Amino acid sequence: MKQFAKALVTSLAIVIVWPFALLSGFGRAQSAFVAGGQFLSLVPGIPGDYLRVAYYWITLESCSLRCRISFGTFFSNSRATVGEGVYIGPGCVLGRARIGAGTQIASQVQILSGARQHARDEHGKTLGSHTGAFRDVSVGKGSWIGAAAIVMADVGDRVTIGAGSVVTKPVPDGVVAVGNPARVL
Repeated sequence: MKQFAKALVTSLAIVIVWPFALLSGFGRAQSAFVAGGQFLSLVPGIPGDYLRVAYYWITLESCSLRCRISFGTFFSNSRATVGEGVYIGPGCVLGRARIGAGTQIASQVQILSGARQHARDEHGKTLGSHTGAFRDVSVGKGSWIGAAAIVMADVGDRVTIGAGSVVTKPVPDGVVAVGNPARVL
């Protein structure tokens, strides 16, 4: 009975977010995609969790319907993937992230779209993100990313990243990394 109720609520959420997904070109119209995600990030409680998952199931490159995306969290790039059983806490901003199954992400985490440096033009003015090529940042299966961490490089499977850590270099499987910059303990 519980699984039937969840399936029914998920189906209803998909119907509700369908117009948002359609307006975003199913994730292809970047500005509309981000606007839809930011709007839905503000829907509180469990209904909001279902709406966010439904929206990203339709618009992301891949997103499991069996995950949780909490209040205030949104993706800034539709080329992200979210595995089954993933939990993403409140207030996270995620770019071109590849999040493995069973990973848990605490609140206020940022997973950026690679560690690309902002270039400067011939006058020294910083060029915006529209000029650079972004890359995916992977977080492996069964990992834990602590609150307020910033992830700019790949994280392996079964890794723990400490709260407030800044990941600037790849982290191998099965370790604990903490600090700014994050170092393996």
